[in-house]
Amino acid sequence: MRTLPGALPSAVVQQLLPSSAPRSSLSRPPAMAMAVAQKFSHLLSSLWHIGQEPLQPEPVFTVDRAEVPPLFWKPYIYAGYRPLHQTWRFYFRTLFQQHNEAVNVWTHLLAALALLLRLAIFVGTVDLLGDPHALPLFIIVLASFTYLSFSALAHLLQAKSEFWHYSFFFLDYVGVAVYQFGSALAHFYYAIEPAWHARVQAIFLPVAAFLAWLSCTGSCYNKYIQKPGLLGRTCQEVPSALAYALDISPVVHRILVSPHSDIDDPALLYHKCQVVFFLLAAAFFSTFMPERWFPGSCHVFGQGHQVFHVFLVLCTLAQLEAVTLDYEARRPIYEPLHTRCPHNFSALFLLTVGSSVLTAFLLSQLVRRKLNEKTK
Repeated sequence: MRTLPGALPSAVVQQLLPSSAPRSSLSRPPAMAMAVAQKFSHLLSSLWHIGQEPLQPEPVFTVDRAEVPPLFWKPYIYAGYRPLHQTWRFYFRTLFQQHNEAVNVWTHLLAALALLLRLAIFVGTVDLLGDPHALPLFIIVLASFTYLSFSALAHLLQAKSEFWHYSFFFLDYVGVAVYQFGSALAHFYYAIEPAWHARVQAIFLPVAAFLAWLSCTGSCYNKYIQKPGLLGRTCQEVPSALAYALDISPVVHRILVSPHSDIDDPALLYHKCQVVFFLLAAAFFSTFMPERWFPGSCHVFGQGHQVFHVFLVLCTLAQLEAVTLDYEARRPIYEPLHTRCPHNFSALFLLTVGSSVLTAFLLSQLVRRKLNEKTK
């Protein structure tokens, strides 16, 4: 009779059986006793193998700057980088780890979740389907959620590889373009004064759509060429500045000519706040403060881009509150202005989204080709 692998020898089995049993019964042990002994043997063998297996090392979530390509380097930040070429699950797990992109992820992720709550409130209080003048309000909430969620994804997943670094930031720029046009639409629809509307109504939204796409294209191209000089800054910052100047012009005109105080028109206060918050965000975006003052000390907290995120979120929240108040209180002003063609902006919005996505996709293919040539 062959002994099963890992089973106890028959002599040991005989020792495990009661000593009072007759010797004749030990020569042919009962089937139940044999089965119990074999299971016990397998259990001991399994425990022995588990004890011999080496413990799995904890994953390394961050490395120093020298261990990642220069593409991923941040000025004055020398640690807190995540290693490349890990699994997608690894990068999603870093959502709950400390690294030099963690704050950038959470600032926009929490704001995106807050906008989902705001949208749920709109669904319960605003007739988005029955009111033809409610669609711009829905678009600005959707556009805000888009840029916040795309930005959170970009900062969370860009460390996967060089290709995905480019691709996710291209997606981030698509979200920014969508938000730019959404802001222009909300200001043009709800915040504008009749005098400014009469001057710009023929060109405002088409030019806003073009500048939003141009801003996306310039940002993607600046990322693609990776030359932080005058050319790169011009490609990225000039179209964005022109887009903002046009988008905010109805608000600035209203602030300058409005006879009402902030108490009489509370939306004005929120509009002023969004302008201040945006200018502060732009100042921190274009500089590396305060990390340039404390090099090597802002690996997790205190980066200028993090402060930029905070002020941009505050700008977005103030803007949404302002246009919501305008939607509710300024209907006698904006309704006659837009009654003749209330939905002419839908095609421009879709055109902005489509052209920006196409541009980002084409640039990502150029990146793929460049990386493939570099590896040959």
